Amino acid sequence: MPALRESATLLLVLLNPFALSVYLLDLIRTLDTRTFALVSLRAASISGVVFSAFALTGVALFEKVLQVRFAAFQIFGGVLFLLIALRFVLTGGRTIEALRGDQPEHLAGAVAMPFMIGPGTVGASVIIGRRLGLASLLAIALALAGTVLWLIASKWLFDHLQSRNARLVARYVDIVSRVTALVIGTIAVQMLLNGWTAWQHGSDDLGVR
Repeated sequence: MPALRESATLLLVLLNPFALSVYLLDLIRTLDTRTFALVSLRAASISGVVFSAFALTGVALFEKVLQVRFAAFQIFGGVLFLLIALRFVLTGGRTIEALRGDQPEHLAGAVAMPFMIGPGTVGASVIIGRRLGLASLLAIALALAGTVLWLIASKWLFDHLQSRNARLVARYVDIVSRVTALVIGTIAVQMLLNGWTAWQHGSDDLGVR
């Protein structure tokens, strides 16, 4: 039981629901509560399938099936996040508009990748799989459930505050969106450094996202 709790907490920390709610401010601001909840659930479902696959197969899915090293995934993830950070600098909270389609199912895919599925969360899934076996599926489900609940609570709180002081909320969204660019850019650089170091040393680093 302690191992299950620790594993779920590890993945929840790497998913970082607070930062995720900041990344998704544009969706929180524009979607109604029901649609946002559906998008969050679908994104969590997509992520759950990916995390479960890596928990059950480990890095063998990269090495045996895809014939690539995990370090390559880290480097690509860093490049992807770096591009997103640049979009945040240029467009603020409207960044995700460039990643999404017109339907909720398209939004779910844009939320799942790259905001939920990254080298860190995938690496954590591998670690959890090694530690718990089939029980890792429960740990993944618990972490994703906690993330979805946080996002829905953030949406409710945002709507409540916006109805009282729309101007203050609009200013908050703009400021936080710009600051988020610095955070995402820093994460992107760290991912690139981790991937490059792992590539040079010939080992796969399952470090944080």
